[in-house]
Amino acid sequence: MLKVIEPVSNRISIPIYLLIAAALFALMQTFSVLAPVILSFLLTVLIALALNPVIHWLRTVAGGRKAATAIVTMVLLGVISLAGWAFYLPLSGAFSKLSEELPAYWERLQKPLITLEKKAERSEKKLQAEVKEEIATSSPFSEVSESAEPLVEAPPPNPTARSSTSIRSGLSAMLRGVVGNITAMAFNGAQVLVVLVTVFFGVLFMLMDPRPIIGAIFSLVPERQHDRALVIMHRIAQFAPAWAGSTLAGMFTIGVLVFLLMWPILGLMDALVLGLIACLFESVPFLGPTLSTVPALLLAFGKGGMTPLWVLIAYMAVQALENNVILPMIMARGMKMHAVAVIFSMFLCVTAFGVLGVLIAAPMVAIVSIFHDELYRKRFLPSVAKDDLDSLARKVLHEKNIAAD
Repeated sequence: MLKVIEPVSNRISIPIYLLIAAALFALMQTFSVLAPVILSFLLTVLIALALNPVIHWLRTVAGGRKAATAIVTMVLLGVISLAGWAFYLPLSGAFSKLSEELPAYWERLQKPLITLEKKAERSEKKLQAEVKEEIATSSPFSEVSESAEPLVEAPPPNPTARSSTSIRSGLSAMLRGVVGNITAMAFNGAQVLVVLVTVFFGVLFMLMDPRPIIGAIFSLVPERQHDRALVIMHRIAQFAPAWAGSTLAGMFTIGVLVFLLMWPILGLMDALVLGLIACLFESVPFLGPTLSTVPALLLAFGKGGMTPLWVLIAYMAVQALENNVILPMIMARGMKMHAVAVIFSMFLCVTAFGVLGVLIAAPMVAIVSIFHDELYRKRFLPSVAKDDLDSLARKVLHEKNIAAD
């Protein structure tokens, strides 16, 4: 009799599923610890793939990947050094001028509070004197019935003193909130610095010899799926330069916008420096715009008057446009993604990886889309084209099948 042999895939499916479930459970339990490591690795791979076309072009001129990587590294360090030099020269003068005028600013801030406190103290002394005079003029031998009210009533509350106390307590609460925000910003800044340094050296070594890292990724995929994995990796490698180009376009746009807004407020040279600083800091989302505001406020305080207020309003407008208009539009057009997908991917990645997660928000949308096309759509929607999906969407929206808007 012939013995029916059960397919191997059916016999090992349950243990594989259990292993996957256990791995996912372990990942969820340790995700908060592994999040910076995963984020750094993803950024390293994406940036290396984005710079790979430049390295590939330079290697024919420089004579190898290591020489090409050295050229790219020297250019990057030169740009950073030039930006630091441009950052230091104007701000050093503004900071010294601000340090000279800081006592006057502090005295101007404290003067109303001191006046209010002195006024409250005088009112309290005057009230106490009136109470003592009333007690002295009243007869100590006068007969007072048990039902009579006391001759001296309790002094009424002093509204001036109460307002002074509330102002001081409000200032104390505000200062505690500022200290808490500065502490959180310092922690986020340290985390950004650690990740950026790690990514910098990771990209450097990966550009010198990327084949072991790419080979290690393929070693995690079953052999029969290598062809499909090759297609996915090829598409990601093509997407990474588009992502880098969109990021650079966003940095350039923010730099130009800050320059145009600061020119009529602070002058040409300061506006050029602040535009360069905003352009560079734009590579660090959320924290970068806040950091770029600091030198602008230092220069504004050096000018005095209403200049700090106008600068603060201008930067708030730039940040609102950046988060809601500029970046979503640039990412959507540069990487052919819908702006809504980019916005919600930012929220998702920030929830998963913290404030630094926004660095990979847009790339993750594109990578998920690539995996969806290669693993899901080709298997479960093989005959459904993009026009078919668009036609279904038009039916839901009760639109006629006309040309796209």
